[in-house]
Amino acid sequence: MFRWALIFLFISLVAAVLGFGGISFIAVQLAQVLFYIFLAGFAVFLVAGLLG
Repeated sequence: MFRWALIFLFISLVAAVLGFGGISFIAVQLAQVLFYIFLAGFAVFLVAGLLG
């Protein structure tokens, strides 16, 4: 999941450099959502590992 967030972030940076603002914005939003999902999953597994 974290890898996908980094991939979309990279796509966003490349699109921004090439001047594709709309694609860049969408890729940033996807990267941000995937990062938060990854972070929430990490927190859940961390707590489960500490309690179990």
